[in-house]
Amino acid sequence: MFTKISLSTTVKVLLSLPTLRNIRSYSVIMSKFDLPDRFKGNDKSIWVEYIQLDSKYKPLNLGQGFPDFYAPENITKALAAATASDNPLLNQYTRGFGHPRLVNAIAKLYSKLLNRTLDPNKEVLVTSGAYEALYATFQGHTNPGDEWIIIEPFFDCYVPMVRSAGGIPRFIALKPKSTKGSLSSADWIFDRQELENLFNEKTKGIIVNTPHNPVGKVFTLDELQFIANLAKKWNTLVVSDEVYEWLVYEPYKHVRIATLPDMYERTITIGSAGKTFSVTGWKIGWAYGPENLLYNLEVIHQNSVYTCNTPTQEAVAIGFEQELERFGQTDCYFVSLAKELLPKRNYMAKFLSDVGMIPTIPQGGYFMVANWSALKDKVRLEEETDENRDYRFTKWMTKNVGIQGIPPSVFYSPEHKHLGEDNVRYCFIKKDENLKKAADILMKWKDQQ
Repeated sequence: MFTKISLSTTVKVLLSLPTLRNIRSYSVIMSKFDLPDRFKGNDKSIWVEYIQLDSKYKPLNLGQGFPDFYAPENITKALAAATASDNPLLNQYTRGFGHPRLVNAIAKLYSKLLNRTLDPNKEVLVTSGAYEALYATFQGHTNPGDEWIIIEPFFDCYVPMVRSAGGIPRFIALKPKSTKGSLSSADWIFDRQELENLFNEKTKGIIVNTPHNPVGKVFTLDELQFIANLAKKWNTLVVSDEVYEWLVYEPYKHVRIATLPDMYERTITIGSAGKTFSVTGWKIGWAYGPENLLYNLEVIHQNSVYTCNTPTQEAVAIGFEQELERFGQTDCYFVSLAKELLPKRNYMAKFLSDVGMIPTIPQGGYFMVANWSALKDKVRLEEETDENRDYRFTKWMTKNVGIQGIPPSVFYSPEHKHLGEDNVRYCFIKKDENLKKAADILMKWKDQQ
């Protein structure tokens, strides 16, 4: 005769003491391999999320910042020539802190621009994109508890890099003088008293991004001098992210904070071949500054990346050499690219205005921030579940209209995300036909409302 056993009894038998012990042991083992505390909270990426959206819905992508047209022929030919060169060493490891030909070209250019002689072997470091230059800077110059002042909206990697190095980000926002009528990026300003109040004995440095992403602001000499005076008063560093240095629209001028009195000694300036030569996929960047400051970056670099791609460094070096020969002339890429982008900027500003947005006209860079709040009745934000309105707006537009932008609240600290929620960031370094396609899509959508 069989005894009837209940389901609960069966479960209890299955979950015997040895089994429970195994589960507990497994849990302990797995917790040992959790993400380290210094990286927690940095696991999400706007780029991963929006690239997945792009892959699924196939919108016209005006979100990511890269050209969709060819790089200058001279530099791509230089890369092809380097890889097929009769010098076999151009496909092997090169000098860890920068390919000799490239650091010499960089030093020659910036010696000219800074009106001081840079030592190519001590005052220039070549990195795996400007990203790594930033990473090496924060890792190399941050002790636990050091404070870094970050101007909002900010390039999104600044904050996780500071935090993972043990630093504490302190924030100050650029705010437009008005949210009505036409806007220039020059109208976005920081409160000087608020900035002054952030500096203290714990401040390690301030990050200045000019020309600015995403607003396109080109900081004035007066603004940079104000920042410089505070840096000198409190003996802090300045990290000057100048990757868009050649993308400045007339009549505005790019001012390098390292050229101000007594500022080279406390400034690390960061540049990018991706932005300079429209080759974002090459991932070659650099930092320049005084030897004692770059030493810290070199220690990080040699113990992580160690050396960068040799053929691309050779090609970038050749590009610099050729541009130096025609420096300041109309056929110099440093001059011609901004002139080529100016009508694209103006065209985007017009079609965004025509559809009902209020664009901020950038003085530099290739992004445009636009206030979309006038379209709120045309967009069914309730169909999206994200906390911030700009996320809901950009996702709804991606899925239903076929235009993808980036939500600017991602470039703000949690307490200031509301400042970006009524805006969207678009990129205009795109083919004319794709910008026209974007205009047609938006106008068709507007007319159907």
